[in-house]
Amino acid sequence: MKGLLLILVLVLALALTAVGQESRREITNSAANPADDAKGLSDKVADVYAVQTQFDRVLVLRFKFDTDLLAGLQKMVKQEKITNAIILSGIGSVRGYHVHQVSNRTFPSKNMFVKNPTEPADITNVSGFIANGVLHPHVTLATPDKAFGGHLEPGTNVFTFAVVTIGVLKDGADLSHLDDKSYR
Repeated sequence: MKGLLLILVLVLALALTAVGQESRREITNSAANPADDAKGLSDKVADVYAVQTQFDRVLVLRFKFDTDLLAGLQKMVKQEKITNAIILSGIGSVRGYHVHQVSNRTFPSKNMFVKNPTEPADITNVSGFIANGVLHPHVTLATPDKAFGGHLEPGTNVFTFAVVTIGVLKDGADLSHLDDKSYR
């Protein structure tokens, strides 16, 4: 009986530790047109270019406890009718996180999704942009053991609070190629 009880306790302990651990999964981002993944560099696309614009207004967003950071950003983009903007900064803390990072060096690109819904972390920065109403936010997080970041994913819920500052651009800014990986 004692042996059975010991086995039950060990199984329960393993199950409880597995619930709060970080999980990872990798996906391949094949282009809608497979030829886009195979194409090389074009002389018609500059190595770097500038988009000249100005801020129309600056918004400071505050997120309360347990708000999903990505869903809150999406809500405010819609509510504030933001077409194009730059995410200037962000601070705060989260109860857990879900991000993804690029995980290879050749096309098609791959993303590694990293999730830990039970590990709290400080938000040391939020950056990115909004192009044609579509968010492209990145987050940098820190725990006592590491700092890491990536593309913000659903399931990154606020702990104490979060503050994100967004510079909304004047109409006419063309951000259409900023995150187009085939524009090369």
